[in-house]
Amino acid sequence: MNTPHGHLTYCSNIHPGEKWADHFRTLQENIPFIREQLAPGEPFGLGLRVANEASIELSKPEVIAEFKEWLRQQNVYVFVINGFPYGGFHNTVVKDDVHTPDWTTTDRRDYTIRLFNVLAELLPADMHGGVSTPPLSYRLWWKTETEKQEATAAATKHILELLDELIRIEKETGKLLHLDIEPEPDGILDNTADFVSWYKDILLPEGIQYLISKYAFDESEAKQIILKHIQLCYDICHAAVGYEDPIQILGSLKEVGIQVGRIQVSSALKVNFSTEKEIKRKAIETFNEPVYLHQVVARVSGENNKHYPDLTEALADWNPEHEEWRVHFHVPLFVNSYGVLDSTQGDIVKTLAIHRQTPFSSFLEVETYTWGVLPQDMQKPIGESIVRELEWVKKILNY
Repeated sequence: MNTPHGHLTYCSNIHPGEKWADHFRTLQENIPFIREQLAPGEPFGLGLRVANEASIELSKPEVIAEFKEWLRQQNVYVFVINGFPYGGFHNTVVKDDVHTPDWTTTDRRDYTIRLFNVLAELLPADMHGGVSTPPLSYRLWWKTETEKQEATAAATKHILELLDELIRIEKETGKLLHLDIEPEPDGILDNTADFVSWYKDILLPEGIQYLISKYAFDESEAKQIILKHIQLCYDICHAAVGYEDPIQILGSLKEVGIQVGRIQVSSALKVNFSTEKEIKRKAIETFNEPVYLHQVVARVSGENNKHYPDLTEALADWNPEHEEWRVHFHVPLFVNSYGVLDSTQGDIVKTLAIHRQTPFSSFLEVETYTWGVLPQDMQKPIGESIVRELEWVKKILNY
């Protein structure tokens, strides 16, 4: 829905379905109820998740025409697509495979190109739109610094090849589309600092030369094209897990001229071990589920932050020297505490307060996708849960 603070939606990765017919069915079952609760009689925006298999099917003219007609009938519009998970995301073990295939592969490039062509078909004429994507690769797959640099180089090359498609789409349709790269703990781009460094030191220099040689742009034109089409997906959960400060994040982006394609409104688990250490350690064990990757960044007394690839490893290494944990587990936005455990809800409130004062993105997308793996007493009907999330964000935005 369109608010004074930007278009607000939720990401349909909460709904299962790797095949388009299955995912479309879940949208048909849920969207009418959600829209009626949140925006009766008004256009309702949808953040679409399209898996690789579904993207192939949805690219067929007759299939996308059917979907467009349904969107028209429902008064729903699509302006962002989640292109992070390529394959299975529900009822399967995901873990680090959420990065597979990564940007070192042509499979990731070609999948993302399909998503942009789908988005160009669906996007309203007066809007820009974005596709979110992983942070190049999963850094723990690359054992040496040389391997990581080679992976970064291959990923950058494929992103520049994608840029060709975005230039073509804008020239032929007039629609501005942008790739929204999403830093995540243990990605090659682990945090905003990594993203800005890569953007400034690798993407811009290589991209400018690439565009000059291929299109005969001058340096200034080439830089502006990159800044326009390659943006940041600002996931508040991911930033909070890394103890990042939103003011510093936005300052570092502004220095380079990088835009925020979307704000993903999401919350992580936070554990303050200053009291009831053993009780809290046992409480966090209940969130150690086998489907998703739950990276942990621990503050340890007298040391720098310590990173764990998953909650299992963090629990195995826990000791009383740990002062605080931030856990990559997308918990509901509207809950600040879970018994003795807390959330990073305060980071959402702070970030959106800055956004209210000085808007830094046109799009806000709620991305709580772990409902099915939450402890049983926290699970509610999915439609009601989505409505409650979005109503909470509207309240924080004073809308």
